[in-house]
Amino acid sequence: MSRVGRNPIPIPQGVQVTIDGAHVAVRGPKGELARTLPREIEIVKEEATIHVRRHSDDPRHRSLHGLTRTLVANMVEGVSKGFEKRLEIVGVGYRAVKAGQKLTLSLGYSHPIEIDPPEGVDIEVPNPTQVVVRGANREDVGQLAAKIRSARPPEPYQGKGVRYQGEVVRKKVGKTGKK
Repeated sequence: MSRVGRNPIPIPQGVQVTIDGAHVAVRGPKGELARTLPREIEIVKEEATIHVRRHSDDPRHRSLHGLTRTLVANMVEGVSKGFEKRLEIVGVGYRAVKAGQKLTLSLGYSHPIEIDPPEGVDIEVPNPTQVVVRGANREDVGQLAAKIRSARPPEPYQGKGVRYQGEVVRKKVGKTGKK
């Protein structure tokens, strides 16, 4: 039995879960998420918990068991607490500005980079060198944070670029002059 898949998912106060066959809809204070999951996996709501069960030990069912449980758990956590990713901008003249819903990045290119967040994801700029991405859907938050980081990933010689908060960039030694 999958160690991840057999764990029950607690439903917090104020979160409503609707299960209709393979379709799961979750509504809470941070938003509303819905997803159609594989039909081979059974999702059962019992009082204040959700259980995910598989019908056989077929390799496909075993691989989907833990995945399905994690997807449902992320939906429940997303509508109750939400997810966030923090990014840091390192470099002279590198900065971020939020105008309306758009994020404008100045990262040393000849042009500014503008990023529009998808529906349900918010961007916050507490100061010009920090960006916070928040939302109920973990996939959307991670995808937008990765898109922002990919605009100028940290380079290994001086460490300039956009990185996740707490990310360690290993620096390389540059060229040495002739002796």
